Amino acid sequence: MFRKVHFRLALLCASITFFILAVMSLGYLSISEKSLKDNSFASFQKEMEEIAESLTESNVLTWEQLSRIEDQGTYSIQILDNGVPLLFNRQPSWKQEQLFDAAWDYFESHFEILSFEDNPLYQGEFDFSSKGFGASDYYGCAMILNRNGGALKIMLLKPLTALYQQIRTQRILFALLTGLAAIALFLFSWYFTRRLLRPLEESQQRQTQFIAAASHELRTPLAVILSCASASRCGNEEERAHFLDSIQSEGLRMSGLIDDMLLLSGMEAHAWTIDLRPVELDTLLLETFEAFEPVAAEKSIHLSIELPEESLPPCSCDPGRIRQVLSILLHNAVSYTHEQGQICLSLAYQGKSFRVQVADNGIGIPEEEKAHIFQRFYRADPSRSSKGHFGLGLAIAWEIIKAHQGQILVGDTLGGGTTFTVVL
Repeated sequence: MFRKVHFRLALLCASITFFILAVMSLGYLSISEKSLKDNSFASFQKEMEEIAESLTESNVLTWEQLSRIEDQGTYSIQILDNGVPLLFNRQPSWKQEQLFDAAWDYFESHFEILSFEDNPLYQGEFDFSSKGFGASDYYGCAMILNRNGGALKIMLLKPLTALYQQIRTQRILFALLTGLAAIALFLFSWYFTRRLLRPLEESQQRQTQFIAAASHELRTPLAVILSCASASRCGNEEERAHFLDSIQSEGLRMSGLIDDMLLLSGMEAHAWTIDLRPVELDTLLLETFEAFEPVAAEKSIHLSIELPEESLPPCSCDPGRIRQVLSILLHNAVSYTHEQGQICLSLAYQGKSFRVQVADNGIGIPEEEKAHIFQRFYRADPSRSSKGHFGLGLAIAWEIIKAHQGQILVGDTLGGGTTFTVVL
């Protein structure tokens, strides 16, 4: 499912971004082409003005000048002296004659020729299509010179082949760049949508694992309850009392598991809040120590506490939740420390942080397991289930400390064992 969502989301993001990029590119390309055409026509007008200025000043254009201009391949030139063509270079082809006729027709239909009294030279630049429709493919300049009562007409035509070639090259370049941008956008979208979906995918996997693990954990006490209920039908009074005790014990075990699951569910849904208040942590630790001292004594475990001698400032926290975290850590330490072992509960104040440690010299935690112990239902030691551990305690502790914007760390005790450190 996530693969399809990943692909579609990446495609959607890339498509939207590409559409915006394409619109902007087309707009820029349109502006660029218009600028090229305007600059090209302005350059043509400037060249025509220079030729017209030369005509006005000297009233002479030599055949050598005209031949040189036309031989460069830039212009085609036609000169009419009182309607009679002057052949200064070579005989024009039939197509060229038609081209010049079309240019004169366009000029005469779009320009109004005024009197030559004020200006002996009339000049007009234009662009036109030789086919009579579509895009222009020539620049034209018509010059009419009043000469001894007659008219010397000059038509200069410049093909737009070079300009359109430049525009085509620019369009191809834009198309290639836009194509590369589309590929880059898709790869970019693919990478970041993957990063976006990864937490959701991991969350779904954790949820699936949570349901599977919860079902497994609930199945064991439920099977015991059903088995005892069935066996009690055939047993005597003494056996029934034993079966009822087992049912009650497993029922309490299931109740504790369900309470833990509901607590984690509430944490995940942000359905519960922490009651922050100034708390004397040393007093809180001492109360928790006194509550667990008999539990440790039952296993012949020496439980000690180390508190700073100097007075400490109050810590802003939820005392009930922090006591719950300490109970989880101490319960784990007692469960996994051998008889005659040692557990030390300590408090330190460094800078502006409180550091609470629960250190034991028990069985310890392998290095490769430390990264997973705060996951729900995770148990490196399968035997923990027989000791009332469901793998939820450390997950609950982690969520509580996280809600306090603190840290809970795990390390090795010097000489063997495990040390949990809570930083508030």
